[in-house]
Amino acid sequence: MHPKALLEACTELVSAVLKFDAPADNVVSFFLRQRRELGPRERHTLAETAYAVLRRRLLYQHLAQTGSGPMDRRLAIVGWMGDAAFLRAALEAHEQKWLAQVQAVDRSTLAPKLRHNLPDWIAQPLQAQLGDAGFWALVASLDAVAPLDLRVNLMKTKREAAQLALAAAGIEAAVTPYSPWGLRVQGRPALQKLPLFARGEVEVQDEGSQLLALLTDAKRGEMVVDFCAGAGGKTLALGASMRNTGRLYAFDVAGHRLEALKPRLARSGLSNVYPVQITHERDERIKRLAGKIDRVLVDAPCSGLGTLRRNPDLKWRQSPKAVQELNLKQTAILTGAARLLKPGGRLVYATCSLLASENESVCAAFGEAHPAFAPVPVDGILTDLKVADAASLVVAGNLRLWPHLHATDGFFAAVWQKS
Repeated sequence: MHPKALLEACTELVSAVLKFDAPADNVVSFFLRQRRELGPRERHTLAETAYAVLRRRLLYQHLAQTGSGPMDRRLAIVGWMGDAAFLRAALEAHEQKWLAQVQAVDRSTLAPKLRHNLPDWIAQPLQAQLGDAGFWALVASLDAVAPLDLRVNLMKTKREAAQLALAAAGIEAAVTPYSPWGLRVQGRPALQKLPLFARGEVEVQDEGSQLLALLTDAKRGEMVVDFCAGAGGKTLALGASMRNTGRLYAFDVAGHRLEALKPRLARSGLSNVYPVQITHERDERIKRLAGKIDRVLVDAPCSGLGTLRRNPDLKWRQSPKAVQELNLKQTAILTGAARLLKPGGRLVYATCSLLASENESVCAAFGEAHPAFAPVPVDGILTDLKVADAASLVVAGNLRLWPHLHATDGFFAAVWQKS
């Protein structure tokens, strides 16, 4: 594609993602599907430029104010993530001069808001929680592209064998530091074309998400519920932990998400999983299982702010009001899920949010309202499961994963046992 045409396409994509009327990954995927003529390098440039603009939106808008022409074009130029010479060939002389001036700006001298690129309602509580050094380390990690984590299906192969199979395909994979099931890959290799993926020997799953399933510690022959199963990443991990025995219910209110589980389930080789679409946390099918379940994992709907490396648009699409509404939903779901457990059963509440209001605050309120549920320190569970350096993953007895400390998405989890 001619440089000018690629910059025009990039401008169009930047304009589309900045409307915030759909998740950015959906917008980017749809945009690229409509342009089959693009090569891999051009697709990479378009997608990564759009994500760069989302990550540094406040900074780039500030810098773009000094230029001329359509704002979205200026943002695409400043955020360009392709070949620099290719970009220069697409620019007019005055744009080349302006870009050089922008690139010469010492960004360390700019206002904090232009350096952290977070809305105040997100930045302020995180800075209070982490302190200055921790906050800016988190900011740097959120500005980076996340690696690709895989969970090895130990029912079908060993981690070492999967690592060797990836190496044979030219993909270098490192063992994840915490999850005993995980491999970490840099970049975005075409995994779907690999035989070990087609055979269900590996699944894409962030290491933090793997640790949530590990904390649930589902056993052979038990009755287990993944209460907010979604597309089933943790469901598959739980089923493998159960060695394809017992009964594992995958509950979700969204039928299309459970449909997405079906091909993954077929690859996995599991036959103990029962996907069930429910209407709400008080669904009659849930009532029939009350007091019968050994373990329940509640990966609750949340703001998703722990996934900003992958979904930078979330910080602009979420709001304080939306989080308050999520808090009500999280409390209701956790309360409904707790009714399922038999005496001695384990309840795990988790989110991929960084905010205490979706994590510690929800758990504190649940604990006060449900004295029959005793908190279980997470570090003891992880140590028993032989997770390396378990203490570094735990704050006040709960799992607390941070991108800048653990190289995972941001995750929280609390565990209770019913008396």
